[in-house]
Amino acid sequence: MMLASVEKTGSGLALAGVLDYRTGAHLREQGRQLLASCEQAVVVVDCSAVEKASSVGVSLLLAFTRDAQAVGKQLKVQAMPTDIQQIADVCGIVELFETV
Repeated sequence: MMLASVEKTGSGLALAGVLDYRTGAHLREQGRQLLASCEQAVVVVDCSAVEKASSVGVSLLLAFTRDAQAVGKQLKVQAMPTDIQQIADVCGIVELFETV
């Protein structure tokens, strides 16, 4: 299991590793800065390398959505992990995420 990371890619951002209480705050701030530096109008967050996610993963994607909107961008999620999708579904917020 690797620690989590968020990196800028050609189409937006890539999340990787374990998204939980240990990694959430750091990823939140780093992701906010990276989103602001993206030039695309539609930013794709690729989650294909996420190994595991708690509710922190849902919170992180919601925060990234707000951060993107704050700088006039649209956020889409690619390869949303099953655990994030299930948590969002139980909370009744899965429709808040646009997917690719």
